[in-house]
Amino acid sequence: MLVGEVPCLSSQARYYLLEEAGNFGVQIELEGEEASLRDLSPSRQKVQDLAEALVRGTVTPVGLRDVVDDWLLE
Repeated sequence: MLVGEVPCLSSQARYYLLEEAGNFGVQIELEGEEASLRDLSPSRQKVQDLAEALVRGTVTPVGLRDVVDDWLLE
């Protein structure tokens, strides 16, 4: 499910909420590059909030892992 899009570099970064087997994750796509992390939490709202924070911060696929690692430590 598309959560949001923001201008980034000369393209649009797209942010998705993923659902698989009752667990949720996130995906970012930018200029043919993508990164995704699955099975972050069974809480849709918690991962939705994360995805919205990724949009606000214009996080790129390269930075996704670092941001989510910090989020998991909260």
